[in-house]
Amino acid sequence: MSFSALGLCDELLKAVAEQGYTVASPIQVEAIPAVLSQRDVMAVAQTGTGKTAGFTLPVLQLLSVGLRAQPKGVRALIITPTRELAAQVAKSVKDYSQRMNVRSGAAFGGVRIEPQISQLADGLDVLVATPGRLIDLYNQQAINFAQLEILVLDEADRMLDLGFINDILHIQSLLPTKLQSLMFSATFTKDITSLAKGMLTNPLIIEVAAPNSTVDRVTQKIYAVDKARKSELLIHLIKKYDWRQALVFTRTKQGADSLVTQLEKAGISAASIHANRTQHARTLALDGFKSGNVKVLVATDIASRGIDVNQLPCVVNVDFPYVPEDYVHRIGRTGRAGNAGLAISLFSEDETKQLQAIERLIGRKLEREIIAAFAPTAKSSTNKANHNTAPHKKTSINTLDDDEYGNFEADPQPRNSRGKPQGRGKRASDATGHKRRY
Repeated sequence: MSFSALGLCDELLKAVAEQGYTVASPIQVEAIPAVLSQRDVMAVAQTGTGKTAGFTLPVLQLLSVGLRAQPKGVRALIITPTRELAAQVAKSVKDYSQRMNVRSGAAFGGVRIEPQISQLADGLDVLVATPGRLIDLYNQQAINFAQLEILVLDEADRMLDLGFINDILHIQSLLPTKLQSLMFSATFTKDITSLAKGMLTNPLIIEVAAPNSTVDRVTQKIYAVDKARKSELLIHLIKKYDWRQALVFTRTKQGADSLVTQLEKAGISAASIHANRTQHARTLALDGFKSGNVKVLVATDIASRGIDVNQLPCVVNVDFPYVPEDYVHRIGRTGRAGNAGLAISLFSEDETKQLQAIERLIGRKLEREIIAAFAPTAKSSTNKANHNTAPHKKTSINTLDDDEYGNFEADPQPRNSRGKPQGRGKRASDATGHKRRY
């Protein structure tokens, strides 16, 4: 369906066309008219399906009428879990509203708060913010919500995963009781349902993909290898198949930095992105990757959502994530907007439980392969990798000669008995106990 059939104004249609979009995605077809009708909405769609435009476009149209924001006031508030996602959504707002008389801005941690206070002084029609920085701004009396008309929770499931539930509930207590509330999520869990019941009024439920499903266009491969040789195998794959770019995920911040050092020693341009890096360094790394100057971006799960790189050819899991849903979000960085994608995972024996959990989540076995030169030395690794725990037929491990092919932190965090991250009060903390500012 074309965007012109969704009730959007000419200014937005022109902006959408300039961004290169002609046909609306399923989530946009469902969400845009619903938001324009001023209904509360609970929308669920897998990553890479266009959720951002699904709420940004109709929100901008609703704000095109009515009173301008008063000093320190905000008319629409979009809350995101990470700095990178906040910056990306803010850019989308700016791009789509270029022909409209709309003032917008972003507020997140890791940078000085003074410029953010300054941009709020005259009021904003749209503010994109992370929870911690938003509360900081409120505590400094730099923002008030008396004029707030629309609230959007973007990547709500990630918000809960990162332990921001108390922040979200606190923010909700500061907002007017009468406003339009929108919640967008990649997964539909019991926790999300519970949050929606407390924040949305008679919401329209939109679900355009099966819960927790993987990206259909992404080819997923697993290479069994000894843990100590993962970096060596990664370098081999990058050089042999000359991937022009790859987004690589590690479980820890130290692991990300160590891998960057090894890649650079091998002559591969690389950069890391994680919470211990300054926001300026994170921005430079991401910009370098998007421009192509950096060939490999090594990230913890801070980048598993909100990082949108056009036609990213490959995602590599050097380490499997602790939470199986994060695997889906990681590989969703490739194969976006209808493009084909490739997701490679380097599997070692100690990750058997994580692999089994991922296979249960996605409902199928993942194809295992062994590159002859990097075959695991421990026979038990091969046997465990082939153990069939998912409710699907057994898949054998193939030995190849390696000629087929031509995006808070992932540090350990407190979890409850079901493996879910525990909340940490009004700020999420990393494994060292330090406060994180998103």
